[in-house]
Amino acid sequence: MRLLKQFIVRVTGNFFGTVIPKLRKQPVKKLQPSLKLVSHNPHPVVSPDTASQRGVSLGHMEALESALQKGEQWLLSKQDLERGFWVEELEADTTLTSEYVMLRRFLGLVDSARERKAACYLLHTQLEEGGWPIFSGGPSDISATVKVYFALKLAGVASDEPVMQRAKALILEKGGVTQANVFTKITLALFGQYDWRGIPCMPPEIFLAPQWFYFNLYAVSYWSRVTIISLLIIFAHRPLCPISKEQGIEELFVKPLNTVDFSQVPPLHRDSTFLSWRNFFVWVDSLLRLYESYPIKSLRKKALKEAERWLIDHMDGEGGLGAIYPAMVNSLIALRAMGYAIDHPIIQKALGEIEELVIYSNSANTTTPSMLHLQPCHSPVWDTALTMNALIESGVDLNHPALKKADVWLRSRQSLKVGDWIVSSPEAKPGGWSFQYENDWYPDVDDTAAVVTAMAKIHQAETPDFDEVLQRGFHWALAMQGSDGGWGAYDKDNNKLIFNKIPFADHQALLDPSTADLTGRCLEMLGTLGYDQSHQAVGPALDFLRTEQEPNGSWYGRWGVNYIYGTWCVLSGLRAIGVDMTAPWIQKAITWLESVQNSDGGWGESCESYADVESAGKGESAASQTAWALMALLQAGETDSLSVVRGVNWLIRHQREDGVWDEPFHTGTGFPRVFYLRYHGYFKYFPIWALGMYRNVKMTGEAKADQLRKKAQASRRQRGWG
Repeated sequence: MRLLKQFIVRVTGNFFGTVIPKLRKQPVKKLQPSLKLVSHNPHPVVSPDTASQRGVSLGHMEALESALQKGEQWLLSKQDLERGFWVEELEADTTLTSEYVMLRRFLGLVDSARERKAACYLLHTQLEEGGWPIFSGGPSDISATVKVYFALKLAGVASDEPVMQRAKALILEKGGVTQANVFTKITLALFGQYDWRGIPCMPPEIFLAPQWFYFNLYAVSYWSRVTIISLLIIFAHRPLCPISKEQGIEELFVKPLNTVDFSQVPPLHRDSTFLSWRNFFVWVDSLLRLYESYPIKSLRKKALKEAERWLIDHMDGEGGLGAIYPAMVNSLIALRAMGYAIDHPIIQKALGEIEELVIYSNSANTTTPSMLHLQPCHSPVWDTALTMNALIESGVDLNHPALKKADVWLRSRQSLKVGDWIVSSPEAKPGGWSFQYENDWYPDVDDTAAVVTAMAKIHQAETPDFDEVLQRGFHWALAMQGSDGGWGAYDKDNNKLIFNKIPFADHQALLDPSTADLTGRCLEMLGTLGYDQSHQAVGPALDFLRTEQEPNGSWYGRWGVNYIYGTWCVLSGLRAIGVDMTAPWIQKAITWLESVQNSDGGWGESCESYADVESAGKGESAASQTAWALMALLQAGETDSLSVVRGVNWLIRHQREDGVWDEPFHTGTGFPRVFYLRYHGYFKYFPIWALGMYRNVKMTGEAKADQLRKKAQASRRQRGWG
């Protein structure tokens, strides 16, 4: 068996080295493989002082160097030369484009050319079965399909067209419009296509709930808050955009809308169990409806005025409300409901911010843009920080002009505003980074940790402790650690999970609790700055991660799909702060990762794993997920396992000649089960990051990040800092 594994490693390495053209020629020592069998995995016999003892073939390493060179060149060529950032498209699903058509219709800004392009995109993305999915390769989703159907009718597509007939049949098969989600029903109600009685009641007086009250708007996540406050205004005014009967969707109801018993359909139906939190909140909804019939006028007026003031306040800057599409759309509808004219400066500004999210594209047989779709927001801070980390690991010099320029740009993006986070973390001082070009009210822990990590690597020789910008970010992130030891994204201890039982929260994403992936990211930040397990934040974080580990050894990925992503984030953090990577609980994660590797050598995981844990780690191989799995294994010391060699070869084999990879899958997560993201940067910088790490570990015995971390730790010890 030992000889067989040696043979496979050598053959695969030599094979992929000869099939890849235009290899980068440079002298590389030919090293003989020396494998020993440990458990189910072959591992190298590695001496810490000599690279010549590591098992690696000449062809394999030449192919690796060629892949890295091409990938680096592509990334460097895509940097914004003037400002220094990287940004790629952030693709979601068809719901945003459908809502865009509806929004312009609601605002009276119908543009037939735009509608045609949007309709072309929507028709282009229909599945054979007639519906539209919310992630690549997924099944038809009834809510997405209802929205597309309505948008197409508004755009002039006749209901007797074959594409519409197929969509209608699928919707009715799934139970009709009444089975769609809350947000779909709210949108339809604005056009008179659904009854407000079938939508959860949310009086604007909710806005006045004090922060000490168990349910208040600061007890829910930032993305819920910026959406709900606009909806409170919309619900109070219930604006209506009249449309013709021909544009309506009455044909999508199993029974006529005026005969529907809303207590028997989502989201106001009751559980079969009499005593349940869901039934309690449905009962509360009925009390709120009673109040809604006889509101206290002075209280209603005050609530609407305060909500309006909050809305205008939070729409400052250049990114729109919350810098995310759903909140931006609802803010426009709310302002119009309050009487703001379409030519009012704040309306025009908000419209411009939405137009910035439009992506024009061509169908296969056209040379001019024939389609348009919407992205939910821009991702320059995230893309820039991750690209910097990838380039550093791939071998780009720390003083490279591209890294220096990116560093300067990121520094200019630091948020010094006191945002909503002050409510949950009153001891925190401003200093975080947001995901977008500008979102000063809402910096997040994930971006902040990624930025600080990249900056610390670049400036490790300049004593990061004296870098005020870096230290502000670091201390802001530390202050956001939850009482459970973990980190959420935008607020601290945003974990009243009972709120997900509220009828409005049928998406189960009302909150922002601590997650394993963010906790791993923060531990990696700590380690990069030279801290170890003696830091006061580490012990609680380790306890949290032990608690969150799945029975199979993996960790859930809240912000990336899914268990592969979460496991990579956690293992990266654990290695960074010096956890023993041979510990049984770590090895359990490694065993799981190797068990889900595909037969072609790559890794993949479908968004289905959020609904079905049995599909964790299962899916068609993808470049980004293969990179995450590889980095996780390398962090655990699995340098020469057969799994790693096969994974590296998969990436080399699937790289395009221009240096990037093809990946049609959604591997990013907005809201599990509801909203997924296809980051166009993920399959460009993550594979380079992984290949660079592999090359460094093979040739020097450790990743570049480990080398920089050790320097930071040595510097901290010399100065006597904890």
